[in-house]
Order: sequence, then C-alpha cells, then structure tokens
Amino acid sequence: MSIEVKIFAGRASKHLGEQIAKSYGIAPGNVIVSEFSDGEFQPSFEETVRGQDVFIVQSTMPPADNLMELLLMIDAAKRASARKIIAVIPYFGFARQDRKDKPRVAIGAKLVANMLTAAGMNRLMTMDLHADQIQGFFEVPVDHLYASTVFFPEIQKMAESGNVVMAAPDVGGAKRANSYAKKLDLGLAICHKQRKKANVISEMTVIGDVDGKDVVIVDDMCDTAGTLTRAADLLIERGAKSVRAFCTHAVLSGPAYERIENSNITELIVTDTIPLTKESDKIRVISVTELFGDVIQKLVHNESISKHFVIS
Repeated sequence: MSIEVKIFAGRASKHLGEQIAKSYGIAPGNVIVSEFSDGEFQPSFEETVRGQDVFIVQSTMPPADNLMELLLMIDAAKRASARKIIAVIPYFGFARQDRKDKPRVAIGAKLVANMLTAAGMNRLMTMDLHADQIQGFFEVPVDHLYASTVFFPEIQKMAESGNVVMAAPDVGGAKRANSYAKKLDLGLAICHKQRKKANVISEMTVIGDVDGKDVVIVDDMCDTAGTLTRAADLLIERGAKSVRAFCTHAVLSGPAYERIENSNITELIVTDTIPLTKESDKIRVISVTELFGDVIQKLVHNESISKHFVIS
C-alpha cells in the first residue's frame, strides 16, 4: 500500500508551500491558525494525517513566532498520529549562531535543532545553511539542498561572454565562489572585510583582478545588504564593468532595499525561500518550488537526490 503524502504550509511560507504542493502534484493541506487576543496562536490541521507522511513548509526568519508556529504544527502532527513528520525549512533561521564566537553567548542553531527534534520532527529538508556543519546538530536525517541547482544555469549563461569573474563578498564565502569558478573555469576575486560589530563594516579590500570584468558575487544570504553593496561599489572602483549578485536568502532587513537601489549593483538575484517585502527593479526572484517538489518526490519513493548537487 502506498503511503499518502500531505504538504502543509505555515503562514510565513504560505505561497511557497502551496507552490511546492502544486509542483509535487497534490493540493496543499488545509491548516488554520487561531489567534487569541493576547497574540497567542494555535495551528490546527483540518484534515486527517493519521498514518501519513506530513511535510510542513515554514521558513524560520524573524519574528520568532514563525519558529514557534512550526514547532506547534510539528507537535500537532505528532499528536494526530502522522507516520513521519518532515520539516521543510527553506530558510533556517538562527543559523548564524552556530558556535560560541565570544564568551557567554548561546549556540542558537543547536538550540533550534533540539527544539525541532523534541517537537517530533523525523527529518529536515533545508537550503543553503549558513554553515554546513549545522547538519551535525541534528540526530535525524538532513536533506541539505543548494541554490546552485537553480543559480548555476543562470551563471553559466553569463559566463558564455568570456568576461566573467566570480567573487565572494567576504572570506567566509570564498569556498562557494571558488566552487563556481572551478566548475566554469573562471577567475576568482575575494572581498576581505573587517567588522567592529555585527552589521557594521569598518574596512574592506579586494583580492584579485576585476578590471574590465563582469563580476558575479555569490552568497548564502543578504541581510542589511551592507557587505554586498560595499563590495559592489569597491569592485566598480577597481575597474569592474558590472556587478551582479546571487544570494539564496533575501533577508533584506533594515536599510537593505534602499542600499541596493543606491548601489552599483546591476542586479540582485534571489530565491523565494523568504518572500520579498517590497518590489525593486534591481531584484529578481528565481523560484525553488520545482526543486523542493522534486526532492520530496524522490524522498517519498526512496530515490537518490544527488543529481541536484551541481555545486555543493
């Protein structure tokens, strides 16, 4: 007997979840969230999940209610006798807190992993974790997908001009940029930054030759866009013809949109792991719904997903 699959979407990823269900070939599951006057809320599945594989789609960007809603949905599915509960977290929030980088701070990513497991999650599906080693925080299987699956064809087309150089906005992203550079046989540049405090850059320099080149920056996320726009402006100062950026997660908080509009960035390409809060002529969205839909198909049928690891 085949196992029935249900795909539910939390409020933070409602459109994405509905599109993933459509890509998989089923209608999204019916879930409602009741709210109390003090702000407390309660998710409720309005259809049976007994003995079924339940996929719950919810990115966990701020506010923390998004994470709490996911935990409650997992708990509800467990108590409703779901066969398996797979948390589909396209953007895994708190991932930047993956270690103690100074005394007396929390390791938020590990805490979130513990909470998800305690709630009843049997498997995690996510994309472009801020640090790959976060997979080791979980005692359940993790399907770690990469946006390179959808970004690579776009960058490959750009590289056909023969004038493209890959770039990393900081040393931490050098491995990712180098993977693209090696795969496409392109040059590599690295922007080295120094911070005095979070989200504030004190100094930045460019390592590599970008004079007369079309530069393509790759990164896992764009938060306040401070690093990205500073890097783009510096690359143009060093002689670059144009600067385009591919960032998986469009966090885009604070002055991000304004910075992008006023920067030398020609185009910022992001995925829909996080919905945009406003439109911009400089920002283009590439959907990951087909990718997640296909991986869910393969997971349900116990098939390999390694073909999607174009660049990891």
